[in-house]
Amino acid sequence: MHNALLLALLTSVATACGGIVALKVKDRTHIILGLAAGLMLFALRDTVVFFFTPSELATKTIKAGARLRIGGLVKPGSLDKQSGQKVRFVITDGRGDLAVDYTGLLPDLFREGQGVIVEGPYAGGEDAAQITFHADSVLAKHDERYMPREVAESLKAKGLWQSDKAGAP
Repeated sequence: MHNALLLALLTSVATACGGIVALKVKDRTHIILGLAAGLMLFALRDTVVFFFTPSELATKTIKAGARLRIGGLVKPGSLDKQSGQKVRFVITDGRGDLAVDYTGLLPDLFREGQGVIVEGPYAGGEDAAQITFHADSVLAKHDERYMPREVAESLKAKGLWQSDKAGAP
């Protein structure tokens, strides 16, 4: 999250420098483009959704209310269908686990042991490994050869990628 703020700050400084150069050469096009880029970045700051695995989430400091996407595999034996459309399950990346609560219809392809991405607001807390993430959307993998790129890259980085079970993203 801090990287995004640093990038936005760097972009703003670069835009300001470009504006100063444009003023010196009296090029209004650069000033207008710089202001437009700055306004777009400012407007989009709340729509950025960061992706984490459960073990990455446990190492990050994230403010409460930030929208996150968390991906991994649905831990076998963790699916608990509660009353109505409420479900609870655990996402794992092999190094960390995260309990997830979700109310709604699960995708048809949602299964234990399969790739999944959940999205929702982060409730915060001191120890991310002990929280329950309240998802407002659940995305399951599409077919036997598909896995979301972020999940596949994370599993590859941790040495958990099984190329015989899933194709390249």
